[in-house]
Amino acid sequence: MSDTANNKIGVLVMSYGTPENMDKVESYYTHIRRGHPPTPEQLEDLTGRYKSIVGGVFPLRENTDRQVAALQRTFDEMAGKGRFVCYQGLKHAPPYIEDGVAAMAKDGITQAVGIVLTPQYSSMSVGGYIKRAAEEAEKHGISMTFVKQYHLHPALIRSLAERVGNALDRFGDRKEQVMVLFSAHSLPEKILEMKDPYPEQLLETSRAVAEAAGVQHWQFTWQSAGQTGQPWLGPDILETLDRLAAEGTKEVLVTPVGFVSDHLEVLYDIDLEAKKHAAGLGMRLERIDMLNDDPRYMAAIAESVREALGGTAE
Repeated sequence: MSDTANNKIGVLVMSYGTPENMDKVESYYTHIRRGHPPTPEQLEDLTGRYKSIVGGVFPLRENTDRQVAALQRTFDEMAGKGRFVCYQGLKHAPPYIEDGVAAMAKDGITQAVGIVLTPQYSSMSVGGYIKRAAEEAEKHGISMTFVKQYHLHPALIRSLAERVGNALDRFGDRKEQVMVLFSAHSLPEKILEMKDPYPEQLLETSRAVAEAAGVQHWQFTWQSAGQTGQPWLGPDILETLDRLAAEGTKEVLVTPVGFVSDHLEVLYDIDLEAKKHAAGLGMRLERIDMLNDDPRYMAAIAESVREALGGTAE
């Protein structure tokens, strides 16, 4: 293990994961279901969703790769080339979280920071990523700290607010009447009993973005709840659209503050399902552009990583 390797700081960039191609959808879904293969009907439904948005899944996977590459460039510009080295770790697809940590160890990394691309913390989502990474890091003798949340980072808020403003401009002189719907992935209701910070952090992000964008009319709603037989947080976006339509709302701008890139929950659940539902109610529904590899979003992540290290990265 060289001194050069010891001087480098590994950054484990974690996200949910997407199958690499249509042939990997079944194994991906089986992993999500804790080793239980999907029924033929479930597999057909998920495969159909992927086919309907992109004709396959390659663009979705490539987007995560671009984010990690952009973050690496941001670190190189911020701290000098080679000081921080990014590794990818996915929850449900290779390279898995454990693979990313093992790759660090193989490269001689002894100090690292883990960060999940989701800005808001939940013990059921981000907490699970951190647990897996910490356990693997301990096996390899890597000292790893974590960024638990960065949901109010000024660069993140500015970037989202600008996207809201740009999207509202599409409505022309009707933009003052638009209802801005902030959304995020639902989780099982039991997190409320756990005093989980996820719902409040999402509201904090929404409030900050609305204030920065000068938005007066906004609400928060949930989306993409799982079908597990237990209650999930609501109301769901489709239910919210029903209520807004009944109240006379004609224009809606969806702002998915719990998501950071174009993937299934955005391209299908919002762009196809919610948009079709809104049209059936006589409503116009638009969506903001996602953050993806936006430079300010990358800066928010990089700065959050450096803050987690304290003075040790200087």
